[in-house]
Amino acid sequence: MIEQEKIKLSASLEDYLEAIFFIQKDKGAAKPRDIAERLDVKAASVTGALQSLAEKELVNYAPYDAATLTETGKTIAEKIIRRHRILSDFFTLILGADKELAEENACKLEHHISRELLEDLVEFVEFTAACPRGGEDWIEKFRQRCTTKEDKDCVACIEECLPAGRRHGHGHGRDAQLTTLKEILPGMRCVVQRVKFKKSITHRLIEMGIGRGTIIEVVRTAPFGDPIEIKVKGYRLSIRKQEAENIHVQIL
Repeated sequence: MIEQEKIKLSASLEDYLEAIFFIQKDKGAAKPRDIAERLDVKAASVTGALQSLAEKELVNYAPYDAATLTETGKTIAEKIIRRHRILSDFFTLILGADKELAEENACKLEHHISRELLEDLVEFVEFTAACPRGGEDWIEKFRQRCTTKEDKDCVACIEECLPAGRRHGHGHGRDAQLTTLKEILPGMRCVVQRVKFKKSITHRLIEMGIGRGTIIEVVRTAPFGDPIEIKVKGYRLSIRKQEAENIHVQIL
C-alpha cells in the first residue's frame, strides 16, 4: 500500500477524485460517462485519469466498469473538498464575493494552498465569528471598505466601539477623555484626535502617517522618556518626547 503522505496528485487528478466522490455518494459508483459529464471532458481523458488513480491505489477500477474510491482515495477526496469549502466560505462569508466567483476561485486555489495556511484560514473565520469585537457587523464594515476602497483608520468605528462614558467624557467636554501620547504606556493603543504643532513639524508627522484618526501602539520608551518607539500601520517609528507631548490621543 502506498503511504498517503507520499501520494502526489496533479490538480487535474484531484478534480477527478472530487468528482468520483460526489458521483459515488449519489449513485454508489462513478461511471466514466458520469465523470466526463461532470468535469466536461472527453471519455478518453477519463480513462487515462482512472488508470492513474488506480495505479496510486486511490480508486477501484477495471476497464469499461464503474469506479469507486478506496479508503485512501476517499480520505484524500474529503480533504480536497474541505479545502474547497473553506475557501469558498471565506470568499462569500468574509469577502462578500458572489457564489459563482467564489466557487471558480476556490477551484483554482484548493489544489495549491498548504495545509498550514488553510488551518490558519479556518482559525481566522472562526475567530471573526466568536470574537466579541468581530461578528457580522465587523465583517460587513470590512466588505464596505473593500467596496469603497477607502484607506482610513475609521475614527467613526472607534467611537462606536467605545463605551458611552468614554465617548462623551461624562459631560465634561471632549478634552476630558484625551491625554497626550507621552503619557501612553508601552503595550497600550490609542487613536490620535488632535495634533498641536508648527506647520513644519505637523508636515513631518503626516509624512510618518500620523494624523487625526491614526491608531498608534506604544512599543517602548527609551531611558529618560526620549525617544518613544511606536507602531503605526504595522511600521515601527521613533518619535521625540516633545512631539509626543503635543499629540492628543484617546486610549483604546
